[in-house]
Amino acid sequence: MLRFRDAAVTDPDAHRLLGDYFAERAAGFPSEQGEYRPTWPDPAQFTPPAGVFVVLEDESGAAVGCGGVRRIPDAEDGTVRYEVKHLWLAPAGRGRGEGRRLLAELERRAIGFGAGELVLDTNASLEAAGGLYRSSGYVDVEPYNANPNATNWYGKRV
Repeated sequence: MLRFRDAAVTDPDAHRLLGDYFAERAAGFPSEQGEYRPTWPDPAQFTPPAGVFVVLEDESGAAVGCGGVRRIPDAEDGTVRYEVKHLWLAPAGRGRGEGRRLLAELERRAIGFGAGELVLDTNASLEAAGGLYRSSGYVDVEPYNANPNATNWYGKRV
């Protein structure tokens, strides 16, 4: 059974997973969109109650995935918002529903912090990710940030 472990973004496993995520994104980033620009997460933004970062471990204890949520400015109507960031699974961990489990865990954590809405950004080239988000109840929203790597923004009231 896979399990979640809270981790600082500076934790060695979290740091390695983030590095692998950024490398994979850079290698597959659409050339017509320019160069992929990774942004290493600020540890303070992923420390409760501002947010949390989790590592997904397999049965042997090996880190196979990660993701976090962080508080961002409230919506115009005052709704408390948290952003899903850096949700990623190593290739060996894909295709078994673990991405959905990871997303659900991040949602649960954000709701526990008081989120009324979750938002995220992604790139259209990440078709599986977009499918996961849409099938999990996320809908298109107006861009809420200026992420140069993003082409799509999603939101979900919780």
